[in-house]
Amino acid sequence: MAAANAAKRLPQHLKELRIHLCQRSPASQGTRDWVKTHYVDLKKANPRFPILIRECSNVSPVVYARYEFGVESTFPLDNMNPSQINEAIQSLAAQKV
Repeated sequence: MAAANAAKRLPQHLKELRIHLCQRSPASQGTRDWVKTHYVDLKKANPRFPILIRECSNVSPVVYARYEFGVESTFPLDNMNPSQINEAIQSLAAQKV
């Protein structure tokens, strides 16, 4: 069911998602798990939508949402599990900026 939530079509006012994570830190473990289990389903549901995964040493995991007119919003993903990350992405997608 969590995969179904991740595979939801993203709204048109949302223009891009960027996920930053560390390859090794324990705080990014849930984000790495989300990428392994949910990224492909979300990308298949939104094939033309830019979803960027950025790995960098010693960064805190965070998701950035870019909306119309360049407005951005962030949500920290420290120590979250994949289902919490799905909820964070859906809440960013639901925001009307």
